[in-house]
Amino acid sequence: MEYLLMFIAAVFVNNIVLAQFLGICPFLGVSKKISTALGMGMAVTFVMAIATIVTYLLQKFVLDAFNLGFMQTISFILVIAALVQMVEIILKKVSPSLYQALGVFLPLITTNCAILGVAILVINKEFNLLQSVVYAVSTALGFMLAMVLFAGIREQLALANVPKGMKGTPIALVVAGLLAMAFMGFSGIA
Repeated sequence: MEYLLMFIAAVFVNNIVLAQFLGICPFLGVSKKISTALGMGMAVTFVMAIATIVTYLLQKFVLDAFNLGFMQTISFILVIAALVQMVEIILKKVSPSLYQALGVFLPLITTNCAILGVAILVINKEFNLLQSVVYAVSTALGFMLAMVLFAGIREQLALANVPKGMKGTPIALVVAGLLAMAFMGFSGIA
């Protein structure tokens, strides 16, 4: 039951993008098409899960063991950067079309504050390894849900008659705000 509540809270109540405002750059940048948003969401899910496992083990068995807690941020960034390079190589081989569609945004996963934020949050919340993985995957799925919903709305907005001054980024920001308010409706569930 604890893990189910953690899942619901991470996906809906404390959505990393819409409630905690982490990962806004890829949220706004890669959300023009559902297929691209879905691909980015899957890449972020994979990187976030693996990064959380690796950074958790690094924290517990290296940084804490040798009293190097001050190296947490820089070491976590290096781990995340290495994992993103690995994902980039895999995507280039497995799905060149998705690799091309993500373009410049794939390297942005390296600096996606949502991934670093989750890695640090699981340490600060003193989760065990299983809780950390459940939290990371749930958070990543919440990120993907928000991106896909936003991309679907943006695809519909491209067909709508939007006033000239609101086209593009302004209407996207208004929609993002409305989506965040909609997700506030889930507060109190978990």
